[in-house]
Amino acid sequence: MIAHRNLGLVAAAATLLAAAPLSAIFERWTWLIQATIAVAVVAAVAALTRLGRVPVWGQVLGMLAGLAVALTWLFPSGEELLAVVPTPGTFAHFADLTSSSVEDMRSYGVKVPDTDPLLFVTVLGVGGVAVLVDLLAVGLRRPALTGLPMLAIYSVPVAVYVDSVPPVPFVIGAAGYLWLLVTDNVDRVRRFGRRFTGDGRGVDVWEASPLASAGRRLAVLGVAVAVALPLAVPGMTGGLLDTVGSGTGEGNGRPGQGGPPGRIDLFASLSGQLNEREVVDMVKVTTNEQQPFYLRFGAADRLLESGFRVRNPSGTAANRELSGPEGQPGNGVQRNAYRATVEVTKNLDMPFLPVYSEPVRTEGLNGNWYYDDNLKVVFSNRDTARGKRYAFDYVRTTYTPTALRQAQPLPADHPMRTAGLTQTPDVPEVDALVGGLVRGKRTDYDKVRAIYDYFSLENGFSYNLQTEGGTSDQDIVNFLDTKVGYCQQYSAALAWMVRAAGIPARVAFGFANGTNSGTGTYTLTNRNLHAWTEVYFDGIGWVPFDATPAYGVSGSTRSAWAPDTDAPEEQTPDAGATTSPDEPAAAPTDDRRGPGQEDPASGLPIDAAPPTREAPVWPWWLAGALALIALLAVPALRRLALRRKRSGRSAPVLAGPAFGAAAGDGDTDGQRMVVVADNDRARADAHAAWDELLDTLVDFRVRIDRTETPRVTADRLVRDALRDDSDAAAAARLLGRAEERATYARNPLGGEDLPPALRRVRGALAAQADRRTRLVAAVLPPSVLLRWKTAAADTSSRLVTGYGHTRHRLTRWSPRRLLAGRLAR
Repeated sequence: MIAHRNLGLVAAAATLLAAAPLSAIFERWTWLIQATIAVAVVAAVAALTRLGRVPVWGQVLGMLAGLAVALTWLFPSGEELLAVVPTPGTFAHFADLTSSSVEDMRSYGVKVPDTDPLLFVTVLGVGGVAVLVDLLAVGLRRPALTGLPMLAIYSVPVAVYVDSVPPVPFVIGAAGYLWLLVTDNVDRVRRFGRRFTGDGRGVDVWEASPLASAGRRLAVLGVAVAVALPLAVPGMTGGLLDTVGSGTGEGNGRPGQGGPPGRIDLFASLSGQLNEREVVDMVKVTTNEQQPFYLRFGAADRLLESGFRVRNPSGTAANRELSGPEGQPGNGVQRNAYRATVEVTKNLDMPFLPVYSEPVRTEGLNGNWYYDDNLKVVFSNRDTARGKRYAFDYVRTTYTPTALRQAQPLPADHPMRTAGLTQTPDVPEVDALVGGLVRGKRTDYDKVRAIYDYFSLENGFSYNLQTEGGTSDQDIVNFLDTKVGYCQQYSAALAWMVRAAGIPARVAFGFANGTNSGTGTYTLTNRNLHAWTEVYFDGIGWVPFDATPAYGVSGSTRSAWAPDTDAPEEQTPDAGATTSPDEPAAAPTDDRRGPGQEDPASGLPIDAAPPTREAPVWPWWLAGALALIALLAVPALRRLALRRKRSGRSAPVLAGPAFGAAAGDGDTDGQRMVVVADNDRARADAHAAWDELLDTLVDFRVRIDRTETPRVTADRLVRDALRDDSDAAAAARLLGRAEERATYARNPLGGEDLPPALRRVRGALAAQADRRTRLVAAVLPPSVLLRWKTAAADTSSRLVTGYGHTRHRLTRWSPRRLLAGRLAR
């Protein structure tokens, strides 16, 4: 019973560890606390029923009853008995939570908030898995099958998470499963009797068995491979550049790629597309509005010290009637209804759909798309905009400055203030600048216009895709000091400063107007991607302000309430009018062009650096190809170097003078110099030539028998491969005789030149081999690969042996051994 009790506790703990991947889809850890309570109740009931020797089916019923009690206490309906005993009303409440969870799954993107429906289905699922794991591991003693319900938990974040699930929760869950398997097997071995090693030696109680050690090593290796393989194989995981960036404008990813809506770094995506060297079509939009405003797909309203961030959108199905604009028209607020059709190309792959502001109805969208009424965005947690074609009706609202001046300041309890849309990080430089700009301004609109007008050429601001660094650790301070940037910096700075004045503001993302075909169809490219600022006015809603210099934005649009700050006063359009690329009424004159002014002929900025161009890709491919070729050439080069080393035979050594020469030999002093063979050198040359011959046989796939003598090997080689070539046969026998003499005789064979014999044998073998064998022998010599394989095996064997010796020494001081000895005494 003690073993079963321990195994039941391990099964409960393994279930909680297997639920670790769920942390990737929840914002907080409430689910873990509630799941722990439910699993603890299930484990306690299971232990009690086993203590009472209840049959397996009774244990299952008891665990299910315990799970019901835990759910009743965690998610009460108000109709329970004694707060924990469920009633029919409780189960009806559970059914409502389950049905509501389906709608929450569609409405929220990961990471999801702690809603009761989602928490209920999570705790119910984890608790149900705990019941199955306990049944399989303890009741049926089939712990290996527990991997299936544990895998069911892991499949939930895999199914709903657009990015790859982080590897750490997977490792935790795998460790729990392995822990359960090890505990079950230890229990089985202990019930079987005394443990033994493979060589028959008994294992002490304190000492881990070699089989268990091998199993642990294999388990760790398997988990490591399972984690590392998806990270190493392209396409199996999301890249690091797809996560939320810093918003500094130096990214190079495409908009929306890399995750769900709440994890998209629209700032980095925008800057990356503006710096793309290639111009690609992204959207084609057809509208019956003569002068449309910007096509919009995202908004960022979370302001951190690092900049604005996109929060997780939530909303209702987009294929229903939408809420429409806020407030009522009149008193300078004019609204007109229009219709647009959008066709997205394959170059725009993101979980947002571009729409004009304030859509009221959509067509052509399935149930995967939702509309966030607060952010005014159409998004999906499962689909992307790539290749989509849809239509929508929308309302275009225009304002007069007088109407915006009549908007009252927001009260302290207004939802826009309580939601934190007026909060800013503490940056004294920005607060001081804003305080000076809005001093003496009475209305919110006058304050916004004072800040908006500050971003002008007269105050030193200019447009450039290449920003300049500053001396501050705050990006906004650096921008306000250098006064050089593009839409990303202008929109974020304006929104930050408006918030510092106590007025809600956010950053919107979309497309400026592109090329008009003349039939109301606009082609929008990556160069039309744009960001601007939206400011909230009480009773009116979100009003757009674009502080980016108009000359730097292709298709820039201005309005009466937010005119071009660089244009002369007399060119300000009438109330409610806007300008378009076809009618640039507010465009600056030639004598007011600032740095970055676009040349009408080329479309490039004048007197400014061109957009940042990415380095061409082909040098990296070339470098990779050269590196691969160099790597593949290593075996051949190694074989060539070894062959040259073996054939590098030196000249015979001159021995000392020999005495006793006969008279008349030409030496008057009775001495003469003779050449005596160096036995050690001759023996080394014979061994080197024989080793080269054996490697040659391996390269040309000729069988080698290491038990044969050199003479037998040479005779077999002549008989099997060289019988038709007498010269090669004589060369092979010469090599065999030289090796035989060098190995067994006192004096080696001298006076023979072995390298020519080697070349003769190698030429004969190459002539008889097929083309594939010759190619492999030249490029990937099997002799070199075999030598490397043998060296790797020897090294591995030495490491294993050394590890065993080290571990054996360390076990002498093992606390388990000392404790076992103390207990024995």
